[in-house]
Amino acid sequence: MIEYSPIKTITSFQQKSVGHIIIQRREIKNAISQEMWEAFPQIIAKLNEIPEIRSIVISGQGGENFSAGADISEFSVVRADIKTAQHYEDLNVKAFAAIAHSPKPTIAKIAGICMGGGLALALACDIRIAADNAIFALPPAKLGLAYPIEGIRQLLAVIPPSMAKEMIFTAKRLNVLDASRNGLINQVTTLDQLDETVLDLCNTIAQNAPLTISASKQMIDELHNNPENPDLNKLQNWSDVCFNSQDYKEGQTAFLEKRKPVFKGK
Repeated sequence: MIEYSPIKTITSFQQKSVGHIIIQRREIKNAISQEMWEAFPQIIAKLNEIPEIRSIVISGQGGENFSAGADISEFSVVRADIKTAQHYEDLNVKAFAAIAHSPKPTIAKIAGICMGGGLALALACDIRIAADNAIFALPPAKLGLAYPIEGIRQLLAVIPPSMAKEMIFTAKRLNVLDASRNGLINQVTTLDQLDETVLDLCNTIAQNAPLTISASKQMIDELHNNPENPDLNKLQNWSDVCFNSQDYKEGQTAFLEKRKPVFKGK
């Protein structure tokens, strides 16, 4: 097990083919400090460098809550005025971008509370798996805050505008069934099966070609974010990387030999 994290409130380590990022503030429902937002890009970059890691899972300490969101107790300092608030939001944007743009699939393993910045963190992931005790909400309207632009962009990438408006206007809590019905999460499982469900997903991903997964992730994002004017050169380059790879040859050979392929990401 290889451990890496620049701060104590986030644990990050490799476990076989999975990179784990665990928010370590169980006593305050894994609320996220400014220091933690700043650390996320560094942690993701480190996990991206490890070829054996095929997926990255983000979760909350203790398995009881994912995250209650940003640490509001800091706001009188870190969001005291427009200047400091802009700096804080910039750190948020960089954290979300690091997760969303990782070449590896990112998975939010959600139990209990998943609200505000915690929900934004989960929305930055490619896939969200939730336990049946999960609760989702966006509370800025109860705090007098404008929800960050990047957070709204992520929200609209997952749910319809009318649902996004209702969540923000009312700040109401959604149970896991409502969240699933509205497309906020990919899959629901029981709390005692959450770890196993996410591990099974990670193992399935690890058996498939990492270059194909990375290229497909980037192509889907490009086509979704720029449907009218996608960067065709980027799309073609991502496709070419797969066709020119050793893994493509391995996939064909394994098919003909009627065996499971062994992909190396090369």
